[in-house]
Amino acid sequence: MDWGMCSVLFCYIWHTHFTKMISKSRLEAFSDGVIAIIITIMVLELKIPHGATFESLEPLWPVFLSYIISFINIGIYWGNHHHLIHTVNHVSSKVIWANMHLLFWLSLNPFATAWMGENHFAPVTVAVYATLQNMSGLAYYILLLAIKSGHKTNAVILEVLEKQLRKGVISLIAYCVAIGVAFIHPILSAICFIAVAIMWWIPDRNIEKTLGKD
Repeated sequence: MDWGMCSVLFCYIWHTHFTKMISKSRLEAFSDGVIAIIITIMVLELKIPHGATFESLEPLWPVFLSYIISFINIGIYWGNHHHLIHTVNHVSSKVIWANMHLLFWLSLNPFATAWMGENHFAPVTVAVYATLQNMSGLAYYILLLAIKSGHKTNAVILEVLEKQLRKGVISLIAYCVAIGVAFIHPILSAICFIAVAIMWWIPDRNIEKTLGKD
């Protein structure tokens, strides 16, 4: 094999494998960094009390509870996003912008979380928080569709993505319900949040199992 043939083979391997691996790693690394910053901003909303007693912590419970809710929620997004990226063979511009769209809505969590906590879960603040979760869920659904559109001929990946899409539809319905019932009682919205969290709590390991068989 001459040097010309070696060069052609090297370029083929570079463009079909190595560049895709870099693109996937950059996408995931960027997303991980943004999510880490979101969590950092949320924890900074936990103000240090002036007193040194347990009573001084009591006024902080709504803020701390709202932080826990959002921390779990962001963590679930991070885990599922990590597994989802494993399905990507090629990072297209459609996937990149769909991912940016998701990060935009997730980045608003610190604001909605702090507002809800500072106002002791007032109905309007809970409804706004539920709306934000609905938009984040919609953005994740759009990301799923973007990835699906780039793998139309891969039956294995399509099967996995269809399962994720079904869970996405259920989540969107639950968040829409949470918006409405927030004005009846915030606890009803919390039940919707918990139901969605349980559904997504364990990332879809079928993604890695199915791709391993491919």
